[in-house]
Amino acid sequence: MLSKVVRMFALVFIAVVVPCAVWAQSIEIAAATPTTHTLTISIKGTLGPILSGSDPLGLDGKSGTVTVMASESLSPTKHTATSATYTLPPGAIKVTAGTNKFTTKSPSKMIINLTSTADILTFIVTDTKNGLVVTDTNFLKAGSWTNAVLKHPGVFKPSPQKLTSATSATGPGCKVKYTVFGSTTVLGFHGSGASSATVDPVLPDENVDQYEVEP
Repeated sequence: MLSKVVRMFALVFIAVVVPCAVWAQSIEIAAATPTTHTLTISIKGTLGPILSGSDPLGLDGKSGTVTVMASESLSPTKHTATSATYTLPPGAIKVTAGTNKFTTKSPSKMIINLTSTADILTFIVTDTKNGLVVTDTNFLKAGSWTNAVLKHPGVFKPSPQKLTSATSATGPGCKVKYTVFGSTTVLGFHGSGASSATVDPVLPDENVDQYEVEP
């Protein structure tokens, strides 16, 4: 009789305690999973003056914005000791230049170059529908990023910060180059740039429910 009681107690222990232990382990694993972040970069200001070209789109003096969203888990597709090139998926960049608006439908590039005088942030986007290629170059304060940005993209500091226009097509400063109808134009750009990051939502483990003990 005593042996039967012992066996029954053991079965109850296994049925109740072990699932609870597994459930707790599942929670610990979920909690240990690193969170991911979405980086948002916003560049806005005024285009001009014309530094080279004929400006067939008539953008001189018009407002312009570039909005970028990218995962901070991205790894560079190309890098050097001081620069990193990230390939962004379709839809990651939205561009407004005057009355022209489009969202990328193909992969685009984000290039970060760390120098002693400025941290240079460049976006290269293509609107294949209209045969338009835009290169947006922004000179941020030196030290806006640490070297960690060469492994994964991240926010720059301070944010926001002032963006100053270039005075020549090949000189330092912010500028926008676009090619359309076989013509290339370079415009200065002045305004501000900001960046932020938000934590992506963490979905509950779909396996947790099966370990809950009903009352």
